[in-house]
Amino acid sequence: MAAMAAAEEEEYEAVLCVKPAVHVYRVPPRASNRGYRAAEWQLDQPAWSGRLRITAKGKIAYIKLEDKTSGELFAQAPVEQFPGIAVESVTDSSRYFVIRIEDGNGRRAFIGVGFVDRGDAFDFNVALQDHFKWVRQQSELAKQAENPDQGPKLDLGFKEGQTIKLNIANMKKKEGTTGNTRPRPAGLGGLSLLPPPPGGKSSASVCPSGERPSSLSTPAHLPGTPITDSLLAWPQPAAAPSAAAAADVWGDFAKASGSASNQAQANAGWVQF
Repeated sequence: MAAMAAAEEEEYEAVLCVKPAVHVYRVPPRASNRGYRAAEWQLDQPAWSGRLRITAKGKIAYIKLEDKTSGELFAQAPVEQFPGIAVESVTDSSRYFVIRIEDGNGRRAFIGVGFVDRGDAFDFNVALQDHFKWVRQQSELAKQAENPDQGPKLDLGFKEGQTIKLNIANMKKKEGTTGNTRPRPAGLGGLSLLPPPPGGKSSASVCPSGERPSSLSTPAHLPGTPITDSLLAWPQPAAAPSAAAAADVWGDFAKASGSASNQAQANAGWVQF
């Protein structure tokens, strides 16, 4: 008990809401269980006017009615639960409430409280709601701290029959399809030639498949000798000219020399200076 009393003394008082203008009314006894109605009060003759301040100390909120200038306490209403019997709304207006005030001797009374502005009444209501929402959250956290095993456990296992599907790009191909492979260029004799290195020029031009280059002749292939790319790419010596072609060449020379002698005879009659 002494520890609890010390803990309560250490708790500080927080101010939740302050409204500078509020009116207090006398509330007639309620004849039935129906709610309070502000129209039954003498709204033009308030019993007291002053300032309203809502404070919180621990889990309990306090509605304090104080003097505007001196700050002297007029009445105080401790609120342990909201909504509850300590604070009730009237049925015919949103600006008026009925609160239960208490004095230090244990006496209680119900009075009516009204706000001039409707926005002040809204702030009064929201301040109490936020405080007791925080109280409920603190209670739940305290229960979870005392019994951590009783809280809901996170189950990340697969249920019976549950499967997942992973879609990884370019890893799985559809059935019946083949990859896009680039065929190598075919050389002479059906052999494939390697492409030239990047940035360089090919030493031997590759002809289309099925055609024979005009400047190259097919080398003689001996039985048992493999055909290599070097044999295909090596230039072959040109064939020797025939006898008729040789005679034709010298015939042109004879024609040229004959024409020169004829020209000399034709110019013999001229006097040479």
